[in-house]
Amino acid sequence: MATAQTLTGKELQSLSSTSVADALKYFAGVQIKDYGGLGGLKTINVRSLGSQHVGVYIDGVRLTNAQNGTIDLSKYSLSTLESVSLYNANKLDRCQSPSEYASGATVYLRTRRPESDSLTVMGGIGSFHTYQGRANVQFNRRGWSGFIDGEYMNSRGDYKFRYKSEWEDTEGKRKNSDIEYFRVEGALFNGGFSSHVYCYVSERGLPGGIVRRLSDKYTNVGREWDTDFFAQASYNRSLGRKHRVQFNMKYSNEYLRYNTNYPENQNTARVDNHYHQNDAFASAAYAFMPTEWLSINTGYDARLSWLEADLKRFNSVRRLDQKAVLAAQLNYKGIRFAGSVLFQHYKDHTKLRSGAAEPLSKFTPAASLSYSINGLTVRAWYKKIFRAPTLNDLYYTQAGNRNLKPEYTSQWNIGAEYQYTPAAPWQASIQADGYINHIDDRIVCLPMKGTYTWSMLNYGKTYCRGLNATASLRYFPGDWHFSLLMSLTWQKDLNRTDPDNKFTYDQPICYSPVLSYGITGIAGWRDITLTISDMHVSERLWSYADPDDVLAPYNNVDIKLTGKYKWFIVSLEVNDLFDVQYEHIPRYPMPGRNFKFTLAYTL
Repeated sequence: MATAQTLTGKELQSLSSTSVADALKYFAGVQIKDYGGLGGLKTINVRSLGSQHVGVYIDGVRLTNAQNGTIDLSKYSLSTLESVSLYNANKLDRCQSPSEYASGATVYLRTRRPESDSLTVMGGIGSFHTYQGRANVQFNRRGWSGFIDGEYMNSRGDYKFRYKSEWEDTEGKRKNSDIEYFRVEGALFNGGFSSHVYCYVSERGLPGGIVRRLSDKYTNVGREWDTDFFAQASYNRSLGRKHRVQFNMKYSNEYLRYNTNYPENQNTARVDNHYHQNDAFASAAYAFMPTEWLSINTGYDARLSWLEADLKRFNSVRRLDQKAVLAAQLNYKGIRFAGSVLFQHYKDHTKLRSGAAEPLSKFTPAASLSYSINGLTVRAWYKKIFRAPTLNDLYYTQAGNRNLKPEYTSQWNIGAEYQYTPAAPWQASIQADGYINHIDDRIVCLPMKGTYTWSMLNYGKTYCRGLNATASLRYFPGDWHFSLLMSLTWQKDLNRTDPDNKFTYDQPICYSPVLSYGITGIAGWRDITLTISDMHVSERLWSYADPDDVLAPYNNVDIKLTGKYKWFIVSLEVNDLFDVQYEHIPRYPMPGRNFKFTLAYTL
């Protein structure tokens, strides 16, 4: 049985969050990296595996980026989602595509299926000159259901901050942190058929690290333009009691322009790069269930990605990624066993003089075992997986290295879960997992010939041991409803690369906190809901050069009040209630206390 965490329905919508990244921070074992500013990149790191080892899926089809392997979660809204789930190890469905077995951890975003016809219009205003509008149309007719959802946001992102250290004390206002985006998406469902179309267009500022006196000499003016589009369709069907099939198809197109060619950037390389990425994907999976307690799953998928860029001495690159899986599940009298073998094959093609990297073919196994009795489940699982070098890792001008090896992870986990479900109105659950992760041949970028010549290398081994725990308590007396959600992460993530280097060996990995926890309370009466959450992150080392120079620990308290009257829904959020000044990345201050007010009308 996999280790799973899920937020659904009203609890998901009650949180002080708007993007998928904001919701995931409430899960145990999760670190969200945020480079500051309203337009800052937001990526997920689970149990210190790295963002490129986390697969993100919408309705069972993976979001991809062959260029750099990371997904910016700030681009995906919660407004159309029914649930957000995080799985360590493999999700145990009887019929899955091979891609779903290919990540160290997996995030599943499930789209809400409309149950009736409705029209919703929402407007919002927030701190830092933030304005937002959204419209949603949904229908349900004769077995078909679907929606169209459009959203626009504009923000200057000019929040005040204070940066204080032993040597300096700086107050200022964040510059070049604006964002403007438009998102539109639609979905169509009918039984086992689902489809999704998504388009996101944005322009954002990329603020640099702040420095003493905020001198114009150090102003970092970077701009980014994004246009992301994808269309996908899935179909699954049971053929009698013993057979089930599933088919997925997807096409995506991404355009990115990154520009730092401004006179203000005196100490920054000036570039104006354009990247075009296309991706086509198809998958077929089949499950055979000879008995009620045994299922066998096999599948094949293929993804063709091609990247074009106007970098000097860069030519287009194409990658064919093929996967196949053979998996079995047994569920008999409380005993559940699952095992899988995944085969992955990567082959690149390019007209570059240096040629393409060698093809890569690997088999990786996974196995899990659990036993359940009277609401108690004990489990253990093992998974070995790797990530192939991205196209940037291999072919990026000057830094790319065509001889890179894949980055391997080995995961061991043992845990227990207890579900207490007496007669209403009580519900309670608790789970805890201890884990060990090894990562070999980490892919890093290091200077080779002075500080101006960098290269991608396999350099690094890490050893991580930790504990994740979550607990929930729900009480629904009459018109009232109460929820208490808690998550805890304790882990020691250590560098085991070079035993001869006393400064780094057995030292903590940078940006990895030892302790983090979250406590969220939700209280509601009829259509009025109050949510208060407290997120704590302990201190984090960020440089081996000075072990005493650490990112300070912080607590972030958010509060949200939501009320509904007839066709109107009103909400008021106060994030970072106590105006704590904190950072995820050094010298990239996060916004302090900020407000958001929204008013929605549903017909």
